[in-house]
Amino acid sequence: MNAPYHLPLQEASRLETLRQLELLDTAPSEAFDRITRMAAQLFQLPIAAVSLTDTDRQWFKSKVGVEHSTIPRLKAPCAAVADSGRMLEVPDLLESECFRDSPLAESGIRFYLGAPLVTKAGHCLGAMCVLGTEPRAVTDGERATLTDLAAMVMAQIELQHALGRIDPVSGLPNRNQFVSDVRDLSLVMAEGEPQLAALVSLATPEELSDAMRVMGSAWLDDIVRAAAPDLRRLAGGGKVYHVGPTQFAFLAPLGHSLVRFSGQLMSWLSERTPMGQAAFLTTATVGLVRLAVGQDAPLDVLRNLHSAAHDARDAESGLRVYSAEQDAAYRHRFWLISELGRALAEPEELHLVFQPKVSLRDGSCFGVEALLRWTHPEAGPIGPGEFMPIAETTSLARATTEWVLAAALRQLAAWHAEGVTLQVAVNVSAVNLEEPDFCERVLDGLARHGLDPACLALEMTESALMRKPRAAQDTMARLAEGGVKIAIDDFGTGYSSLSYLQDMPADVVKIDQSFVRGMEKDERTHALVTTMIKLSHDLGHRVVAEGVETEEVAALLRAADCDEAQGYFYGRPMAPEALAAWLAAR
Repeated sequence: MNAPYHLPLQEASRLETLRQLELLDTAPSEAFDRITRMAAQLFQLPIAAVSLTDTDRQWFKSKVGVEHSTIPRLKAPCAAVADSGRMLEVPDLLESECFRDSPLAESGIRFYLGAPLVTKAGHCLGAMCVLGTEPRAVTDGERATLTDLAAMVMAQIELQHALGRIDPVSGLPNRNQFVSDVRDLSLVMAEGEPQLAALVSLATPEELSDAMRVMGSAWLDDIVRAAAPDLRRLAGGGKVYHVGPTQFAFLAPLGHSLVRFSGQLMSWLSERTPMGQAAFLTTATVGLVRLAVGQDAPLDVLRNLHSAAHDARDAESGLRVYSAEQDAAYRHRFWLISELGRALAEPEELHLVFQPKVSLRDGSCFGVEALLRWTHPEAGPIGPGEFMPIAETTSLARATTEWVLAAALRQLAAWHAEGVTLQVAVNVSAVNLEEPDFCERVLDGLARHGLDPACLALEMTESALMRKPRAAQDTMARLAEGGVKIAIDDFGTGYSSLSYLQDMPADVVKIDQSFVRGMEKDERTHALVTTMIKLSHDLGHRVVAEGVETEEVAALLRAADCDEAQGYFYGRPMAPEALAAWLAAR
């Protein structure tokens, strides 16, 4: 008697289901082995197996009495079970037209009974089978027993699958299921058909980190559970996926336009009233993506959703549609970070140039600013304005400053050995000022090269100084005590607080080029620069004006009693050899 069964889906779909379950070529499992041993004992047969039918082989997830892990699919009885989706009984393989010349019969197997392993979606994965070396008739009771054992195997498969596809907190399908379902869309929709997907983020990473620090993970579990029913309603009854700690994705109902779908999401954002403490601690955002069914890779769809939801933090509505241009900018930023990290270990890619600082009184040059330059082997020259702001916000800040400082000290030592006495200024970031060993590393480097600390100046921006003022002031004080000169860079563009300017042990104030350029055409800017110079002098600082490009500006700065100037009017950033020639010419 054969068990009733509906015809299976096409073979490609069956194989895809088998691969998604991630059972093939996996380690043995006691849960499956227990069922297989039970089958061998109940039927009092030497061989039992859980057999999965792959493209061209039978693979045994569990086995008793079998040494090998696979056999060819061709003429294998289990393959016939997978093809038909029905129980197969062969009382004597040698009497069977289909299997008398199969590898099993040739190995001495005479009896076979296999029950199909069928998923809830109707895909037959293979068979729960028992085999013997003697011919044997099959009873109704044995058919029912093997059917039950096959059902136990499938229950175990579904359980393992659910554990890898369902989030235990929200009870929603997880990221793996989202990827699988987006991949399978082409089974129910035409390939290339447009579809909309949304990702709801209930909190920013910063909000999540702050709240977890105070209230712990239970708080996160609470807001996730509370949000799940609301998100199901927002998805119009469709499947909602829990794809991140506080991120949920879903597809738009069929037929929804971008305008209609985004309108519904914005209404939800404006009307949303989170319960409990989350109402004041979280900010929800929504990212939208337009995808082409069967053409856009699921992981790319998910990444684009995250990108759009991230950009939505800057949108007044809290919603953004994925922008390929914005995404390209973020990817380029990531590429720069990755490549700069590699370049720091490649001495031929990075080098320093030096821009002179000239006395406005007598035209002499006693100092230069060291500037980092990067020539990428494929992308060519990459400007510091492109990579330095990014480096300063990552863990590369320390390594980059370390590289520049070491190269600058080596060049200083080389100049001093040649009798050229110059002070070199090096830019440092806020991160460097917060490093507890930064001062010691700087002083150790100077001592290692036998250099007077006064020949090194460290330039720091106002914003860097104010990020953690106490730590910055302590570091600056220790550096100043060690003899290193301190300069406040880009003065006037940051906080411009008189209190910090008074307290910081700085030797030099550098007026930002945004004030200097064009000051000859604007009386108010001219008056502001003049005031900056007088104020800095009154507080005991020397003043350097950046961005001096014309004699007219230089004359105005000289009349305002500015000490030094730096800019293209005097010299562009130069390699050490070019700087030596420039100095000789003066």
